[in-house]
Amino acid sequence: MNKIYLDQASTSFPKAPSVADAVYHYLSKAPVNVNRGTYQDAYDTEEQIFETREQLLKLFHFSSGKGKNVIFTPNITTSLNVLLKGLLKPGDHVLVTSMEHNAVMRPLVQLTGQGVIFDRIPCTSDGSLLLEQAKKLLTPRTRLLVCLHASNVCGTIMPAREIGQFCREHGLLFILDTAQTAGTIPVDMEDFQISALAFTGHKGLRGPQGTGGFLIRSELVSQIDPLLSGGTGSASHTEEVPDFLPDRFEPGTPNIPGILGLHAALEDLSRTSMEETFQHEMMLTSYFIQGILDLDPAEKHLRIIGKKDTAGRCPVVSVQTLDTDIALAAFELDNTYGIMTRVGLHCAPSAHKTLGTYPTGTIRFSFGPENTVSELDQALDALAHITETQSKRGR
Repeated sequence: MNKIYLDQASTSFPKAPSVADAVYHYLSKAPVNVNRGTYQDAYDTEEQIFETREQLLKLFHFSSGKGKNVIFTPNITTSLNVLLKGLLKPGDHVLVTSMEHNAVMRPLVQLTGQGVIFDRIPCTSDGSLLLEQAKKLLTPRTRLLVCLHASNVCGTIMPAREIGQFCREHGLLFILDTAQTAGTIPVDMEDFQISALAFTGHKGLRGPQGTGGFLIRSELVSQIDPLLSGGTGSASHTEEVPDFLPDRFEPGTPNIPGILGLHAALEDLSRTSMEETFQHEMMLTSYFIQGILDLDPAEKHLRIIGKKDTAGRCPVVSVQTLDTDIALAAFELDNTYGIMTRVGLHCAPSAHKTLGTYPTGTIRFSFGPENTVSELDQALDALAHITETQSKRGR
């Protein structure tokens, strides 16, 4: 049975061959440490890591930043924890959207035990942000707005530029979670007026798991207490945490093979057109949505969750099987038809409550640049058999 991978929102596949080559070359030829070794191989590896920082500055259009403003972490969840737990103090008030992932919500809920307060800006039943309602949630202690750029559940994109303008008008910091958009949809730190941007390396950037980080404006650094501390290979004469970047937020040995794999992935990404890639992924999204609507126009057996068109969304489509338990349907998709998806609440209970799919959840299909129409036809045929609908698409 041929396997079809439609779980790109979780991690991208396949990676460019150069990614595995870069990791293998480092581990097999020169697995040296950085910021510690005073020999050429260490310097060469440090140079590649510096180049990766420069690649990320360019990707996110952070023209006022420097390489030191790019901080590497194991993943975007760590990045958001560093930013939120290091920045927020008792009495601070935060705004989030009602579509947030637990990478934002769990740190915030933890922080309420320390006196931090948050409010959710409401969204519509398709995940669209009602930004006009944010103003009434402001208080004299509101310090920050943090949100995802696009929903990992239904694909709805948040209006980042308008959010950034709102934050500027009201003197708020703006942290953007780009887990579902980095490498797929252009993100401009300057245009969006972002204070700090969190990213992951293994989704749209197509790098290895265990890579991520954040880009941060220099004026924000002194306001954030490091979540972790330890050896950095610098300022070794003191036991105080360094006050300079990137060392302030990068203690211990970094994931060097992962970062070098990310370096290769970013090089590969730079040789392709992000616009063309996104157009291909949205063509697949449109085809899949229309295919489901053709299978079951009255939505008696299948229901699309969120937008039913491609406006203002990324290539993520969630569905519910109304006559079949979604977990059983997802199991049959994989076990019988070889189609890999993700089922459940997707670490985003707040989003599912907004979308009206809590506590059941959804089956999520997500597409990447290597997926094809033929693969989607097979997925639609499988859904038709599982839900006992009759395809009228006339293929």
